Amino acid sequence: MKENYLAKWLNNELSEAELAAFKETAEYATYKKIVDASARIEGPAYDSAEAYKNLQARLAAKQNEAPGKGKVINMKPVRKLMKIAAAIVLLIAVSFWFANSQDETVSTLYAESTTHTLPDASEIILNAGSEISYSKKKWNKERVVSLEGEAFFKVAKGEKFSVDTDLGEVWVLGTQFNVEQRGDYFEVSCYEGLVRVIFDGVEKELPAGSSFLAINGKIIPVEGPVTDGPSWLNQESSFKSIPLKYVLEEFERQFNIDVETRGVDLNQLFTGTFSNTNKELALQSISSPSRLTYDLDGENVIFYAEETP
Repeated sequence: MKENYLAKWLNNELSEAELAAFKETAEYATYKKIVDASARIEGPAYDSAEAYKNLQARLAAKQNEAPGKGKVINMKPVRKLMKIAAAIVLLIAVSFWFANSQDETVSTLYAESTTHTLPDASEIILNAGSEISYSKKKWNKERVVSLEGEAFFKVAKGEKFSVDTDLGEVWVLGTQFNVEQRGDYFEVSCYEGLVRVIFDGVEKELPAGSSFLAINGKIIPVEGPVTDGPSWLNQESSFKSIPLKYVLEEFERQFNIDVETRGVDLNQLFTGTFSNTNKELALQSISSPSRLTYDLDGENVIFYAEETP
């Protein structure tokens, strides 16, 4: 389950697709029961006229009570108090559960990046269109971050640190590495220390200067990084023998622009770099080596194969 689904669900922020996916998880039924129970919590109704009528009846009964007989005690007020106490206990339990289960979530929009510091002083830099979540309350016991998108990690030394994505996990102790998981694309690059990647039941250790890449469920040999950090930290996006589809998707994220194609082979491999700050230069850097032309109209761009009318 994506950890941020619960917070979005409680705030009615899930899209239809996200809501459908959330309902398929094992945790959904438990969350639904707790929320439904808390929604039904309310104080008992109080009718002042009825209360006065009951008081008069009790006083009349007391006056007519025969000597030597025991008093009759009305248990209704006791039952009401018990109901109120039970409601309060349940409300406290639900509030405590929610307070301790909420995750910290940090996200970036398209054409945006941000830096976030974790409770142990580890640092995460999020690329455009990315999101992380983690449990702040459990951090000292369990250093686990869930990631959608791409992020560069500078991990403080300590107990095991792991990054969970939909496609695989990354385990480290203290190091610097980059993780990208978007759809069926999963790539991990180690820049310092040692990381362990778990993908589809396969474990692989990555020393500094090595990378792991899987596309559409297939592990692809890839060269390791030759710099001390991913290119996007320097406002550039670099690719080596990567299908053009993922290059255009990254262009969309970096410039918050809609991309369409006409007659373009999206599986053709692209090697090159484009600027994340200069749109025109980026378009030329993508179209020229790919032998494409393009039309830019405001926040929309259409790429054409050269032979396409």
